[in-house]
Amino acid sequence: MPRSASSAVDKALDLVEAVARADRPQRLADLAQAAGLHRATAYRVLLDLIRRGWVMRVGEHYLPGPSAIGLSAAAADHSLTALCRPVLADLAARTELMVNLQVLAADRSRVIDVVRPTRLDMISDLLGEHLPVHRFAGPLALVAALAGPARDPYLAVAQEQGHDRADLIADLERVRADGFAVERGRNDKLIASISRAVVAANGRPLCAVTVVGPDAEFTPARLRQLRLDLTAATARVSEVLGEVADR
Repeated sequence: MPRSASSAVDKALDLVEAVARADRPQRLADLAQAAGLHRATAYRVLLDLIRRGWVMRVGEHYLPGPSAIGLSAAAADHSLTALCRPVLADLAARTELMVNLQVLAADRSRVIDVVRPTRLDMISDLLGEHLPVHRFAGPLALVAALAGPARDPYLAVAQEQGHDRADLIADLERVRADGFAVERGRNDKLIASISRAVVAANGRPLCAVTVVGPDAEFTPARLRQLRLDLTAATARVSEVLGEVADR
């Protein structure tokens, strides 16, 4: 039931919490019901929250905004996966390969969404896994977008496992210059992957889109096409995340 006695702060926080807790984008009616507010009241408060960056609106749906994303990993995951899923699905259908979305965690990347064609069910999707920079294309693409000391936690993990820091830095610089990270056989000799990071205007890596499949299918011609497909896909992700990326 609507709580007319709630303060303006209560109403705003109730709506922010309702948006952040949801596992998918919410409509106005859903949020009004979850927060116990009249639709008109919820709409007015949401307008203020959008203006302040706590909520963002995509079509008729509301998702965590850049301010909420900055404070909550769960909000970031829900927002990114909801916005990027159509791009991942389209890329998977176009390439007939597995596509995943990754973000940086403390010292590895984390896989937050995966679209896997049925024919590749034998390949682990790694959803929710934390991946080290020296074994996977996704973290390599993301860490390459970082500079200086920001790379250190990711390099430390590789060094602890016997990898040479200078060699890995050279790999990162090649990826940074090229824009693509390619891995073949470091984690699984039969699996290959290619990844490209989506970077905000301030240079911060927001996420990486990675295409994964059997190594035998990653011929030179196929890799050239995958680079084109990934470039188009990450450009679309940049457009959808424009409001976040500009913050």
